[in-house]
Amino acid sequence: MGIEIPAGYRPLDDDSLRRWLSGVAVLAERLGGPSADWTVEEVGDGNLNLVFLVRGATGGVCVKQSLPYVRVVGESWPMPLERTFFEACHLSETAAHVGRLAPALLHYDATLFVLVEELLEPHRVLRGALIAGVRYPDAARAVAEYVAKNGVLSSVLAQPFEKVFDRAAVFAANQALTRVTTELVFADPYREQARNRWSSPQLDDAAASIRHDARLKLAVARLGQAFLTRHDALLHGDLHTGSVMVSASDTRVIDPEFARYGPLGFDLGNFVANLLTAYFSQPGHETRAGERTDYGEWILAQIDLFWRHFVLRYQQLWREQTEGDAYPVTLFEEADGQRALQDERQRAVAALLDDTLGFAGAEIIRRILGFAHNREFEAIPDPDVRARLERRALQLARRLLLEKERFGSIEAVLAAARAVSEYEAEVA
Repeated sequence: MGIEIPAGYRPLDDDSLRRWLSGVAVLAERLGGPSADWTVEEVGDGNLNLVFLVRGATGGVCVKQSLPYVRVVGESWPMPLERTFFEACHLSETAAHVGRLAPALLHYDATLFVLVEELLEPHRVLRGALIAGVRYPDAARAVAEYVAKNGVLSSVLAQPFEKVFDRAAVFAANQALTRVTTELVFADPYREQARNRWSSPQLDDAAASIRHDARLKLAVARLGQAFLTRHDALLHGDLHTGSVMVSASDTRVIDPEFARYGPLGFDLGNFVANLLTAYFSQPGHETRAGERTDYGEWILAQIDLFWRHFVLRYQQLWREQTEGDAYPVTLFEEADGQRALQDERQRAVAALLDDTLGFAGAEIIRRILGFAHNREFEAIPDPDVRARLERRALQLARRLLLEKERFGSIEAVLAAARAVSEYEAEVA
């Protein structure tokens, strides 16, 4: 069944993009000079959309357009066009919260389903930096700040419930991409599904084991139920290292097209999971044995930094709020009330860690055994090496899902990641 294409919609190409940009005065002015002199580069290497980088005499823009299908598959997988609408809504809604931690939204066209945002230069994608072994020491802290601000300031901790409910109703219509997440993360890797893929035959046994593990499937199903029914805060919805742009002095979170209200641990878990897969992949990018050991430790240190900064800022921001309908400040003005509320914040952080670990485990599994894989593993040319490292990540993912009670801190998770790597190195 295809997608109904609204009147006026057409996919943009080099020529039509130049004409369209020329007709939007604020964008043409930002670019400067005649449109024939602009450079247009199509860089949409993701799964869904067209993405153009356009540079003119006085500036540049990034243009993103939805296609009526999943780009990486083609027209056999139809997809509604509205996803750029939800991305534009997220950028607009969170701009006051996160400021320069996300790109500025410059324009949205509801007929062409095109959004235009500032061009980030000289930024690069964090995932590519982690594959190359380059250190950006401010990135983890910046992403933690982004999640903490959205996690508190978009929620009933900071706002009247009427405003939160109204915004949640808007994002609740992002059903097509919620369906993608529900299937690709919480269902497909645990069942026979033609679009699943993995390093085969090396991981055939691991894939089969996961498909037949009832306890594991139940743990993942509980997470899926939480994802669909809880509405803690406005999520990015796809917060992996490919959704973060970095430079020596700046970090931005991009591509919130999967935005919806949901459990905050989903965003936290996705980012932690992708840092963990980057850690496990490092030996596959070595030219000589052991040369990435220190860099792997640096990645683990970034996970620790990410979690610690998130906890610090989440609790600080919560303490500063006076307008939210959750935990009304007038109920806790006395000293014993303040102490009780601080204990409650600690309890909330512990629950967030539990959620984070579960969602991280599910994200690792789906990135190895599902449809959409991570380039840090995919870029390893030797399938035996790749599969050995992926197996390590899968071992940790199982523990994060089935033994969460054993991980009372982020340090325990990092110790477990090291232990899996060391054990596998000994028996390899």
